[in-house]
Amino acid sequence: MSKWQKITLLALRLALGWIFLYAGVTKILNPDWSAAGYLKGSQTLPFLYDWFANPQNIGWVNLLNEWGQTLVGLSLVLGVFIRPAAVGGILLMILYYLPILHFPYAGKGTTSFLVDQHVIFILVFILLIIFDAEKYWGLKSVVKKYLPDRWKI
Repeated sequence: MSKWQKITLLALRLALGWIFLYAGVTKILNPDWSAAGYLKGSQTLPFLYDWFANPQNIGWVNLLNEWGQTLVGLSLVLGVFIRPAAVGGILLMILYYLPILHFPYAGKGTTSFLVDQHVIFILVFILLIIFDAEKYWGLKSVVKKYLPDRWKI
């Protein structure tokens, strides 16, 4: 991989990481935030999203959403555990995409035909997995140099 390809991969990783970290932290810091409004009225799999929005479930759904976004973002920014974070990010994006899918349109109105930002984020996560993005200027690559062989991560 060339130097510019590595820099581009790093920029993608940091940008996506920042988006997720910021989104997660702002949700954690806002005591009034809830995913219930987003979940209600889902056109795709309404039984699942109504169950998520149920008052007995919304607490853990909110917690997983807030901390899921935060940890995915932190992982990408630091450059450690990127593969599991990317898989988690893909799952979150699928869960965010389905309730706003009014097939074949994604989102309200007709602004996106099948593809919206959730699909783009999924593709970037796949790219980070395929190119093993934590190898390039991530915390894992720095720490790995200083660990004894038996502790290699």
